[in-house]
Parts: sequence; structure tokens; C-alpha cells
Amino acid sequence: MSKLESFEPGLAKKLSEEREKDWRKALRRELTVQQRLAIPRHRMPEQPVSQRIKNFQEVNLGYTLELARAEAQRCLDCGQPGCVAGCPVAIDIPTFIKHIEAGEPERALEKIRETNGLPAICGRVCPQEVQCEKNCNLIKAGKEPVAIGHLERFAADFIGQLSEKVTVSTKECSAGKKVAVVGSGPAGLTAAADLARLGYSVTVYEALHLPGGVLAYGIPEFRLPRAILNSEISFIKSLGVEIRTNFIVGRTATLEDLKEDGFRAFFLGTGAGLPAFMGVPGENLLGVFSANEYLTRVNLMKSFKFPEYDTPVPAARKVAVIGGGNVAMDAVRTALRLGAKEAVIYYRRSRAEMPARAEEVKHAEEEGVIFNYLTVPVRFLGDSQGRLRGLLLQRLTLGPPDSSGRPRPVPVPGSEYEVEADLAVVAIGQSPNPLLIRQIAGLKLGRWGNVEVDWESMGTSLSGIFAGGDAVRGGATVILAMGDGRKSARSIDNFLRKC
Repeated sequence: MSKLESFEPGLAKKLSEEREKDWRKALRRELTVQQRLAIPRHRMPEQPVSQRIKNFQEVNLGYTLELARAEAQRCLDCGQPGCVAGCPVAIDIPTFIKHIEAGEPERALEKIRETNGLPAICGRVCPQEVQCEKNCNLIKAGKEPVAIGHLERFAADFIGQLSEKVTVSTKECSAGKKVAVVGSGPAGLTAAADLARLGYSVTVYEALHLPGGVLAYGIPEFRLPRAILNSEISFIKSLGVEIRTNFIVGRTATLEDLKEDGFRAFFLGTGAGLPAFMGVPGENLLGVFSANEYLTRVNLMKSFKFPEYDTPVPAARKVAVIGGGNVAMDAVRTALRLGAKEAVIYYRRSRAEMPARAEEVKHAEEEGVIFNYLTVPVRFLGDSQGRLRGLLLQRLTLGPPDSSGRPRPVPVPGSEYEVEADLAVVAIGQSPNPLLIRQIAGLKLGRWGNVEVDWESMGTSLSGIFAGGDAVRGGATVILAMGDGRKSARSIDNFLRKC
């Protein structure tokens, strides 16, 4: 009998409240609070730097069962867990961690998947340090927070390696209740999964040839292996969700066409595919890329496997990446793996203001990335053939806070200087993909081209049409997009029940 056959799926839900309390009390009694406080946080094993900068394999190697159980023992199982309040999809974090402590990763994953259909992805790319882990009550005791993200990843990976998988029950499909989800990024996949669980017939329409949205084209293999993404998408398909690729809503078929085909509600999760540029001279030179194009060529079109995949990016000796977010870190670390001898980040504020995850900055520093803070390009310099040869940079200083609350960068007069570069990547943000949303008559958009929604319901200005993720936010984390997808699914359910 396998581990998964040794328990009934959903058993934790069927236990009485008293039995659940007894189970958790028994675990708490195994170690005192003081013993738990004395356990140090367990670090994630990693590929050695000298190896990982030469390949696109995952940097973080994951916990073993022994490490995961030891880390789970640090959880105090608080009466008022701040971690849950910090999670945009409201995972029952203490319960899933207690299952890991008890040596029951299958039940841990079952608990996680009650609210999160992409645990292996979230455990890898979500900024837990500013969400669930930031609210961990261990911090109040002067300790490091429980490694919630590492444990979530462990539960998903552990069960993924078994021949059998944890299943999630779905309701009987309601006849005629068809929902269309436009975009297969984290918001769309989450909305689709939740709607399928609620019993709706869900079809996801994806413009590209592979599903996943930003998860597929924007995040490198060394942070999110394609096998992991494909496994998570397969789970969502197992709920009954249909995914149609190479289908551009607004071109292949309009929303009106889909309505005629019986769809009664829509979720727009079209992402932020419109890159932002700096508007300085020379941005049209050969060798200057948006981060969207650069990472899409590498991640989705497999240019790092050239000539097996005939979609190369230019070979570069000196690479300049402009920006300080996770996308900039992905681009600069990708450039190193593609053979750059020098890869430099130019960021207009100081390290304290960088929005990138601390782990990504740490990995970049370890791999040899050079960081140039308080610096901004004012011109891209070209040669006689129209190719990039360098950048004209200007030093900055920090002034009063701007509308974002961060100190405003102020140019230092006479501080311009030149550097050599044969490839530059502009990673300063992106705007919502305009291909569909600007074609929908009556759909209210914000000043940046984002879909305006009622944040309580994620409903748009048009009845029956909901939206979330980067199409609404412009650029946000995977987990915030997933939170939008969950909220939208509940609102779509309420809307269709009234029809």
C-alpha cells in the first residue's frame, strides 16, 4: 500500500474539531516552545556558484524530508497566526506545516491546494519575506521566520515525485455554465482552477503556443524549471480545465463570438506584455532589448539551447541591465549563463530601495554580477553600423520622496561618464497588454492602460467581465495575481448564481 492509499483524501476536513485540536496539541507537546525557539532556520541547499553560472539548472535544490520536518518543528502553531493574514490566497499555513512536522507531506499538500493550485511555483518565486514570513510570530521573539516558502515547495515536490498525486474534489458541472478565461498566467490559471472546483466548465485561451503566461516566458529555468510549471498546469487540467493555445481573443475570436458559443462570464488575465522604455537617445540601436523580448527568447523560445533551438540571442561580452526588480535580476543572471564576461546592473536608487527579492540579489552577487547604484543611462551609444557600443551614464543622488514613497533620484550635474557594452536590457517595468482590452467597447481603463476594477469583486465596468493580475495591476507578484484570480472566481460564481 502506498502512502497515498494509507489515508482517505480530505480526511483532515472530516475530523471533528476536537480531534483536530487533540492532534495539534499532541504535536505541540513533542517540543516545548523554548526548544522550538532554539532551532535555527534551515538553509536551502544550493548548486555551487562555480557550477550554476555555467548551466540553466535550478539554483535551489530543495529540502529533504529530514530538513523539512526539522524546519517545520520551528512553527509555534500560534493562536493568532500572522502568516495566514500575510498570504494573498489565505493558505492555512500552520496546519500544512504541522502535517510536514508529522511526516505527512501528502496531507500538507492537500491542505495547501484547498486555496492554492500552484504550490510548487509559489514556493519558488513568491516573495514570502514580505508576505507570510514577514508576519511570522517568531520575529517578535527575535528569531528568523519559519521558511514557509521552502516548506510549501517541499510538499509539492515530494508528492510530485510519487506515482500517485493528491487529488482535489470538484462539484458536478452545472449545465450551460461556461466561463472563458483569457490568459494562462498565474491569475488566469488560479481563476480557472477555482471555477472548475466550483463545477463550472472552464476554457482558458492563451495567445502563445505554450500555456503559463509570464511563468513560461518571463522566469528563467534556473528559478522555475519548465518541468515544474508543466506539472502544475497538468494538475489544473486534471480538474477539467481546457486550455487552448495559439488562440488570440480579439483576433481568432471576439468576446461576442465566445458569448454566442455559450460563455456566460469572462475573466481577463492578459498580463503586462507591453514593455516600458526610457525614452533616451539610442534605444533603437541593435543590441538594446526590452527585458520582455530578451527573456522570452531565452525562456520560451529556448535560445539557451542553440543550435538545438534556432532562436538565438546575440552573443555578448559586456552586458548592461537597467533596473532593480526581479526581472532585471533574471536578465542579468541569464546573460552570465549565456557567456557574458561582464554583467552589470544599473539602478537609479540605492540598494535599500531595490524591489528585487533579497535572495535574487544575493544569488546575483554570488555569481559575479556588478551593481552600480544611483546611476542611470542618458544615452545609448552606437557605432557606424548602428550597433550598441556603450552607454553614457549619469550619477544620481537621492532627494525627497516621490509618489511611490521612495527617495526621488536627482541628477548630479557634470557627473556623466561612458562605459562599454555590446548588449543592453531595459528592465524598468511594463504595462498591460493592450491587444484585447483596448478593443472591448465600454471597458473602462486607467491612465496607464490597466483595466479598472471594483477591488472588492474584481468586476470591470462591463457586466459579467472580471479581471485581475498584471492586466489590472500593471506589474505585480505571482501570488498577488493568484489572489486576484481567487477573488474573481468567487465573484463569477456569485454572478452566475444570480443569472
